[in-house]
Amino acid sequence: MASPEAQLMLSVGLIEKDVNADTLWVWCYPSVRPELREVLLSKCCLTQGRKGLHTFVFGQFCRTWYYISTVEVQEPTALKKVTHFSMVVTSKDFNPEKYAAFSRVLCRMYIKHGSPVKMMEGYIAVLTKGICQSDENGSFLIKDYDVRKAYSAGSIKDVVSQFGMETIILYTALMLKKRIVVHHPRVEALLEFTRVLPALMWHRKDWSILHPYVHLSDIELEDLKMCTGYVAGFVDSEVSNRTDLFDVYVNLPDSEITVSHNAKEALAMGKLHKDIGQFIVQSAEDADRTDGQVIKDISVKTREILTNLVALADESDNSKITLDTLKRHHLPPATENFLFHLAAAEQLLKI
Repeated sequence: MASPEAQLMLSVGLIEKDVNADTLWVWCYPSVRPELREVLLSKCCLTQGRKGLHTFVFGQFCRTWYYISTVEVQEPTALKKVTHFSMVVTSKDFNPEKYAAFSRVLCRMYIKHGSPVKMMEGYIAVLTKGICQSDENGSFLIKDYDVRKAYSAGSIKDVVSQFGMETIILYTALMLKKRIVVHHPRVEALLEFTRVLPALMWHRKDWSILHPYVHLSDIELEDLKMCTGYVAGFVDSEVSNRTDLFDVYVNLPDSEITVSHNAKEALAMGKLHKDIGQFIVQSAEDADRTDGQVIKDISVKTREILTNLVALADESDNSKITLDTLKRHHLPPATENFLFHLAAAEQLLKI
């Protein structure tokens, strides 16, 4: 019987680039639907000309996570006419380290045997037993990769170090379930930065909002637009002109955060935001605190805010907040505005 973690895996596939520079999807088990295959081919660096080799990328499309490991074939090998290949694993869960490790084992198997049969055996072994063991190709044990480690793998301290007090804009946008678009020309930098942001909302443990590697293609943008709030990463600088896609735009190379015109009211900052921002910066700048402790500090602060919001809702007959409920407390305008939009995001607002 497969472990619950193994049951999250959906497929394994193979893309090859041959000596004629043709890139083809050559094998898959059990199957990948055509539109996802199209997206995976576009993500695979083998189809992107001379932009360099990305050894590992990951992302999400239509609620399916994909993990792509790419290898340059070195002589001698069983793969005679192949110069590069990409191993593609799809799954239901976010866990880059787990699937990077599994892909490395599968890649070594393919280089050694030159046939997908051994890879399929390895995949089925993990699916049924949770382990793939091989003396010469390394071993992989699925239970070594706790999802909580994947959630806390990035550095929140690095994010705060880069943006300082402006981190509160990102925090508020996430709290209100707004759309954050991040641009960096290097996909590795995008993956590293974007995966951290959902940790600012640790109480939700919701990495489904993360779309770390999106192209400006119709099929991907349609999928993105179906989400109410998200963190989306783009390598194409043209995304800065697509104001229909974001409430907050992060220019990562220049360390600039811009709030779109339409989101300025919801993201208006006041004393409450300043206090939270200072709290986040203070915690992150404490050399004695780890990234995990900083995440916990922010989570405790967030829960305080949500507890106070629920208390306001409890004052009403139907446990829903109205603008009148907030006005009775004579709060500063920016705080009242924030709590109103937060109530909407938390489905505590009476429509």
